[in-house]
Amino acid sequence: MELMDKLTILTDSAKYDAACTSSGLDRRARAGGLGSTMAAGCCHSFSADGRCITLLKVLMSNCCVYDCQYCVNRRSNDLPRATFTPRELCELTIGFYRRNYIEGLFLSSAVVRDPNYTTERMVETLSLLRKDYGFAGYIHAKAIPGADPLLTRRLGTLADRLSVNIELPSQRSLSLLAPDKHKEDIFTPMAQIRDGIQISRQEIARYRHAPSFAPAGQSTQMIIGATPESDRQILTLSQKLYQKYRLKRVFYSAYMPVSDSKLLPAPRDFQPPLLREHRLYQADWLLRFYHFRAEELLDEKQPNFNPLVDPKCAWALAHMDYFPVDAQTADYEQLLRVPGIGVTSARRILTARRWGTLTFAVLKSLGVVLKRAQYFLTCGGKMLEGLRVSPDGVLRSGGPGAAYAGPARPGAAFPL
Repeated sequence: MELMDKLTILTDSAKYDAACTSSGLDRRARAGGLGSTMAAGCCHSFSADGRCITLLKVLMSNCCVYDCQYCVNRRSNDLPRATFTPRELCELTIGFYRRNYIEGLFLSSAVVRDPNYTTERMVETLSLLRKDYGFAGYIHAKAIPGADPLLTRRLGTLADRLSVNIELPSQRSLSLLAPDKHKEDIFTPMAQIRDGIQISRQEIARYRHAPSFAPAGQSTQMIIGATPESDRQILTLSQKLYQKYRLKRVFYSAYMPVSDSKLLPAPRDFQPPLLREHRLYQADWLLRFYHFRAEELLDEKQPNFNPLVDPKCAWALAHMDYFPVDAQTADYEQLLRVPGIGVTSARRILTARRWGTLTFAVLKSLGVVLKRAQYFLTCGGKMLEGLRVSPDGVLRSGGPGAAYAGPARPGAAFPL
């Protein structure tokens, strides 16, 4: 098979993996090396449909021994198969880098033969890139669940970020749709990567030139909408993953119909839950940067997010006794709860009010989105003059009571 034919097949097979982001670290190439990765992330290009692409995102192979019902590369699916040799993939990466198409590599793979063999091929590829080609650009590699810990360790010394996909949010769903996978095979490498990162940071603090291990951290991905778990179960699981395994990101991927399995939503009637995915990303941001808890955003009575209102606004409408907040006196935590005020604008408010009295015009210049914040915010005890809206009216027209109605009979989320 021609190299470009392989590239066409294996980049198309990788398009459903959403965990492709900026590098999050700063490392330059040594003299004579190629590439660098900066804290601002990799350079960006755009696909024909407008998606932002920062890396060469490709599979090592799409020849999989597993038969996961939700996966386009499953064993039983009839589609063209291809496998890169380590040298072929290195030549492609360096060639694209020299043409300024990419600044890094996102490498994943279907499970060829077994997890150990697949990981060995990925390690060989990255070792060639780093050592023979002197490539110092950003590399995100997918650790293969079930692989030998020594191989995962070696992979982490060559990549900048590792990720282990949890795929589905409950043991019931995993057993039903991916019977070849087991939760222990997923959580064991997560714990190994977490501990490896911690040990590596301690060693680097003591010995300047100690080898690094996954310096950009680890992430994971969950498929949304293929199984009946509620937003509450998914967000609670994400919160536990952040706490226990210190993940950098949890990615949410709206299920795209790629199978006619009776265990999955029928392709004819199913619409990818893209808005639901968006709401989960917004809520995830609240967990990571706004000091919210999953149990504050959703509960048993309200297990799914409102498709019409973002999670922060929905929380504010359900807790009007907390408002209004006075921008002149509120502390940082209180400001973060106001819709229309972000992390940056909250810090700017704290700085600006040291030097004078705040007005709504000043707040706008500081980056506050007044069309959202004006209903929950005062300046010196006074609200902005103009249009008002009743929270009860908002609730009746599409507030937290009009949430997404998810499928019934969800499985219990993974216990962590």
